[in-house]
Amino acid sequence: MEIGNQSETLGALTRNDSIVSDSISRAYTSEIPWSAVTMLLVVMSFQGYAATIPTIAAPWLSKEFQLNDPAMARVFAGFALSSFGALALARMADRVGRKRVMMWSAIAMPLGALGASLAQNVVAFVACIIVVEAFLGAAVTCSVVMLAEILPVPRRADGQSWAGLASAVGGGLCVFLAPVFVRLGLSWRWMLAIPVAGLAILPQVVRSIPESDRWQREALGERRRTHFYNIFVPLYRRRSLTLIVCSLLAAISSEGVNSYTYFHAVSVIKLSPDFASALTIIGGGFGMLGFPIGAWAAERFGRVPTIVSCGAITSSVALAYFWGPPAHFEHPALWLGAAFLFMNATTNATLVASYAAITELLPTALRGTMMGWLALTSAFGALSAEATIATFSAATGGISVMTGWLSLLGIPGALLFGLIIEETRGLSLETAAKEAAFHAEP
Repeated sequence: MEIGNQSETLGALTRNDSIVSDSISRAYTSEIPWSAVTMLLVVMSFQGYAATIPTIAAPWLSKEFQLNDPAMARVFAGFALSSFGALALARMADRVGRKRVMMWSAIAMPLGALGASLAQNVVAFVACIIVVEAFLGAAVTCSVVMLAEILPVPRRADGQSWAGLASAVGGGLCVFLAPVFVRLGLSWRWMLAIPVAGLAILPQVVRSIPESDRWQREALGERRRTHFYNIFVPLYRRRSLTLIVCSLLAAISSEGVNSYTYFHAVSVIKLSPDFASALTIIGGGFGMLGFPIGAWAAERFGRVPTIVSCGAITSSVALAYFWGPPAHFEHPALWLGAAFLFMNATTNATLVASYAAITELLPTALRGTMMGWLALTSAFGALSAEATIATFSAATGGISVMTGWLSLLGIPGALLFGLIIEETRGLSLETAAKEAAFHAEP
């Protein structure tokens, strides 16, 4: 009996090795599974719409619940608690499967949005949005990871650009519909109708997405059991710590930029609100070109050069936006419009290259977990940035000046990434993530 079991085990291992070898070969030559990719992009578009709601609804939220500025800051700090749930769910994606966690998200996110639409006090509203954003984070993690795992090597960066575009289109729809609801005399709560409607759509969408072959092989092979802290094992410690530090610096650098772009145009430069809104829409629309440009650069020059160059450019242009235009500049709107366009384009290009690199640097068993860690780090960075701006803006000359200073932190973050992280362009996921060495460790 013992000899028979050993033979069965040996045969299973041989078959698994053969499957892995065949998979690596197919990774370079296989066709794109368009049906699965399309469904993942549908999920990303819902995510982009729902993620935009708290920011766009902030003025109405403040008015309805009678919140002053410090209270609003506490509300948005409360939203950041969702990152802990996102980390737990990202870890579950590595343990129980990407598809299963996406199905949980497809059900929980619309229910949370329904609760938020019916909430009669700010505490209940914040609690519901925490649920929504935690499962949104899980959906993003699973979508990004699955795109990396199902696409052939030369198209992995393209997949991340498609995800970014889908999310941006969803967010743009939210921005477009907000004033429409106002003109129709409808409550801001109707903005939540589309996420709520996802309960009738998203579960079926997720059912049509096949589970990642790589995750299934990992589960079937019963290899090394992992934990959420295994990203810090010696094999990955250098990579993981670098990614976390770079993510923290990027979050601190970008939080003020994302929060106060409109404020700077209207309150500091004195553009009209309508003009500033048009500038934001046009600049953001053209800035979406950064997604395909980032994918092209990541495949042509590499993930690391793209992140270093585009990350540094983003910080430099953000500084020009918030510290400009120069005194007596004849066309300040032109200065801000050009800066905003380039800032969006390089941000989007950096995002594409970053997602491509992050999903390639950790093994299948830890890929989602790493995304969860970075979500938690980004939330901490955003809170730190807002606290810094609130504390030092008056002493440094205003919110715009302090935001400009913080934007510079993106430059050392980009340089640190370039100095430490290895290039993974053109490598299979197994090779880039050192899967064999990971499973060979005791």
